[in-house]
Amino acid sequence: MTRTIDSHQHFWSVARNDYGWLTPELRGLYRDFGPVDLEPHLKAACIDATVLVQAAPTEAETRYLLDIANATSYVSAVVGWVDLAAPDAPDRIATLAVDGMLRGIRPMLQNLPDPAWILGKQLKPALKAMAELNLCFDALVKPVHLQPLLTFSGQNPDLRVVIDHGAKPDIRSGDMKVWARELRILAHESPVHCKLSGLVTEAHADWQTRDLEYCVHHIVECFGPDRIMWGSDWPVVELAGGYRRWHEAANDCLRELSIDERAWIFGSNAARFYGLARAG
Repeated sequence: MTRTIDSHQHFWSVARNDYGWLTPELRGLYRDFGPVDLEPHLKAACIDATVLVQAAPTEAETRYLLDIANATSYVSAVVGWVDLAAPDAPDRIATLAVDGMLRGIRPMLQNLPDPAWILGKQLKPALKAMAELNLCFDALVKPVHLQPLLTFSGQNPDLRVVIDHGAKPDIRSGDMKVWARELRILAHESPVHCKLSGLVTEAHADWQTRDLEYCVHHIVECFGPDRIMWGSDWPVVELAGGYRRWHEAANDCLRELSIDERAWIFGSNAARFYGLARAG
C-alpha cells in the first residue's frame, strides 16, 4: 500500500535563536513546535510520514532536525541547510550526509538579493557533492527566480530539484501572469518537480477553496500529477486556516484527477523524489 506523505513541514525551538525571520510579531508562530504538536494533525489527515525541512540558515539547526528525525517514527527525511558557497561546502555536506536521514539541502533563495545567485561558479563544488551523494535541491523561490532556476537545472542535470510552495504566486493581488508564464516554461523545459504547498499563506486571510483553484490547476497542467508532491508547510499554515483546512482544500482542488494520480501527489512522488523506502 502506498504511504501518504507530507513533503514539507517544520519544527523549531525559539530558544535556539537562529531563526532570523521568527519574531514576536508572528504571535501564532512564536513558540516551540515539535513532533507531539504535529502528530494529531497527521492522524486527522491520515498522513503516514513527513519530510522535515530546515527553517534556519545554520548547520546547527540541520543537526537539531536530524536528531529529531531519528527519534520520531513518522519523519522519513530531512532537508537541511549548508552554505553552498563556502570553500569547504563539499566536506560539510558529506559530514552531514553520514546521517542517512539527510535527503536534501535548501538554501533560502527567497531571502537573497540576487535572483541569479544559484548560477554562481562558487557553488559548483557543493552542487557536485550533492549530486554524488544523491541529495536533492529544494528551491525556496519566488517568480523572479524561475528563469535562473531553469538555467540552473540545465547546468546541473544530475541534481534533482523541487520548487517549494509553487514558487509563491501572488494569489492575494491576483497578479499572476508572470508566475504562470515562467512556471509553464520551467516545467516544460526541465525535469524540475513542484511542491503543492504554501499557497494559502499567499492568499487573503479569508481565502476559500475557489481562490486556490487557478494556481493548483495551473501547477497540475504544467508539471502533471507525476511531478507534484503535496506539503502542509506546517506550522506556517496555522497562520492561514490550519493543516486540516489546507489538506481538504487541496483534495477538493484535485478532485478531477484519478485515484492513482492523487496517490502520486499525496505520497508516491515524494517517496520517489527523496528516495524513501516503500515508494509505492
